[in-house]
Amino acid sequence: MRKVSLLLLAIVALVTFESCKDSETYADRKKKERAAINDYIAKNKIKVISEAEFFAHDSMTDVKNNEWVLMNSTGVYMQIVRKGVGSKVKQGEIKNLLVRFDETDLKTDSITLSNRWLYYSSLVDHMVIKNTSGSYLGVFIAGKSTMWSRYRSTAVPNGWMVPFDYINIGRPKKDGDEIAKVKLIVPSSSGTQNATNSVTPYMYELTFQEE
Repeated sequence: MRKVSLLLLAIVALVTFESCKDSETYADRKKKERAAINDYIAKNKIKVISEAEFFAHDSMTDVKNNEWVLMNSTGVYMQIVRKGVGSKVKQGEIKNLLVRFDETDLKTDSITLSNRWLYYSSLVDHMVIKNTSGSYLGVFIAGKSTMWSRYRSTAVPNGWMVPFDYINIGRPKKDGDEIAKVKLIVPSSSGTQNATNSVTPYMYELTFQEE
């Protein structure tokens, strides 16, 4: 009987040890997130510039040199591919947008969601944005958004709001006009609720057009 009890205790201790060893802390997840972002930057030979350098170049990034700017307040890395036609969203203004995007999980380096290759207007994500004293709030339109269908939330990730201080929103009116296009590396803290819960960073390639 004593031998059986000792064996059971040994098994319980082993299971407990393995559970503790396999459990992952939030700090561990954050380290993996940082590693995934750094790996993506290294793999894609991204040149990270400071906000000071970004502002000195008229709030633009050099796409030919694969420049991205690190926005310190959010931890978002941003590349402005095109500033776009139209104008910036003004103070107090509300605009309806059409958005095309790719969403890439940086931990697996795989596209998890996309509507960028669907060029029918009914399949483009519909989004509303408002500028309140320089702070932007965006909502997806339920039933008219791939992001809403996937994540069941109308809340636009905070990371998506970062470019709006620097890009124009409008519609092409003549040949040569191009809508705004950006790329973003969004850490979990500025991503969807799903990204926050799983501590997963995503890369987004986005175009914005006024509806």
